Amino acid sequence: MKIDILTLFPDMFAPLKESIIKRAVDKKLLEINIIDIRDFSKDKHKKCDDYPFGGGAGMLMQVEPLYYAIKSVQSEKSKLIFPSPQGRVFNQSMAKELSIEEHLVFICGHYEGVDERIFELFDIEEISLGDFILTGGELPSMVMVDAISRLVDGVISRESLENESFSNGLLEYPQYTRPSSFMGLDVPEVLLSGNHQEIEKWRNEQSLKRTKERRKDLLKKKK
Repeated sequence: MKIDILTLFPDMFAPLKESIIKRAVDKKLLEINIIDIRDFSKDKHKKCDDYPFGGGAGMLMQVEPLYYAIKSVQSEKSKLIFPSPQGRVFNQSMAKELSIEEHLVFICGHYEGVDERIFELFDIEEISLGDFILTGGELPSMVMVDAISRLVDGVISRESLENESFSNGLLEYPQYTRPSSFMGLDVPEVLLSGNHQEIEKWRNEQSLKRTKERRKDLLKKKK
């Protein structure tokens, strides 16, 4: 999968050069490019924002630099995404849906938003992380890139993905590692028994119990 991220602040994306995402890039399972929108400004000072027509607080990102930045990476296989509180809310199901795309382009807005004409010039899907406002699209883009990338074939083992929260409509069961006893708290005996059938039964029970306690809404969706 190829992912291009268009932003005014390229340095914000350092976390994508660490851990699992870095290993996936090194293995060429992913290609992630950070593109500076300022490189496409025709202003001698590389300005990319201006005051909104009609007045109002703050500044808007101009349509021209955004247009040329998008055109520089867009192909017939590109899916354009704009993080926005006005879009449909991102979830695990959407992450799976996007993980099979060949090319994703994240367009990071900033300031008070972007010139509306960019949505008339391109087919862009707006996606939200939730009902709250951030200073720009960089952080939500990183969150979505992380969630999507780990579902790309080969990035994480299928076994790990099958057992995690939301994979079967339930939250993941509690897990433990060494030491088996710490500060008076012991690992459940069944996990030390070596009886894989009983372990699987315990994990299923714990997943259901945890979901009932923390996310009853997920159980309603399964009906």
